Amino acid sequence: MATLKDRLSRYNEITISVTGRKSGRTISNPVWFVWEDDQLYLLPVKGSDTQWYKNVLENPAIHIDVRGAKAEGKASPITDAKEVKSVVEKFRAKYGAGDVKKYYSKFDVAVRVQM
Repeated sequence: MATLKDRLSRYNEITISVTGRKSGRTISNPVWFVWEDDQLYLLPVKGSDTQWYKNVLENPAIHIDVRGAKAEGKASPITDAKEVKSVVEKFRAKYGAGDVKKYYSKFDVAVRVQM
């Protein structure tokens, strides 16, 4: 876990793998994240319309890969508007408001991953 935390603090992108809600297959996506107070926060690019988000609603098991350091976690949706706004602010602080605005189109949900 130490290696994983070290890499989470150094890198800007991780790969998440989730189980497809229709196909049952493992689906992997590169995503941005925020690691804060031993919590991993994810922001789906298209909010609640994002496919991997819909998949974790069906099956919350999520696999994280940070350049070879792997972990399993449980995804919990964040739907409370104030909490989502807080996660969006964390993303803006880390990646810059311009890039968050450029890549993210809907801010109605976020995800907390318990490792």
